[in-house]
Amino acid sequence: MFTITNDITNEIIIKNSKFIAIIHKINNVCEINNFLEQLKEKYKDATHYCYAYIIDEHKKFSDDNEPSGTAGNPIMQVLDKNNLQNIICVVIRYFGGIKLGAGGLIRAYSKSASECIKKGKLIELIQGYNVDIIFNYDYVNTVNYLLKDKNIIQKSFNDNITYNLNIDTGFYNNLINNNNIKINIIKEILIEKEDIDS
Repeated sequence: MFTITNDITNEIIIKNSKFIAIIHKINNVCEINNFLEQLKEKYKDATHYCYAYIIDEHKKFSDDNEPSGTAGNPIMQVLDKNNLQNIICVVIRYFGGIKLGAGGLIRAYSKSASECIKKGKLIELIQGYNVDIIFNYDYVNTVNYLLKDKNIIQKSFNDNITYNLNIDTGFYNNLINNNNIKINIIKEILIEKEDIDS
């Protein structure tokens, strides 16, 4: 599975209609309405705001008053084909006065999403965990060295020290062999691996 590193925007014109595709990384369904409202404010005079999103097991698409099945589903198929996750793709249409027909609309929305993906940079998502690593103060230097390349989300200092962070399964398997630390898995997650060219 893959996600994007930064927002991607691409514009195409088909028979006088302008199609602006925007792909945005999103981690929570609650963020979607706010993002759509921002786009509707920015592109006020557009005719349609069609979209598809995939966030974990949540998938949804909208034709936004285009004929049923001609916009949202073609966008979703492009996202699925590219094995994308944690993103929303919105294709904004400015109607140019020439009707495209059902087949033309399907091709236009599919092409908009595809060309937008090609412009961006993808990053691979791999299985991992959000964990708490718990250890006593004697091992702080050792743990800090082990985690020197990791982004520690939260640190707390009580009777023991607790670090919360996201790690991949390989790193987790290495850490569980260390008797000086305790690891509590909070939840399974997908984490970004490394940049690859799309």
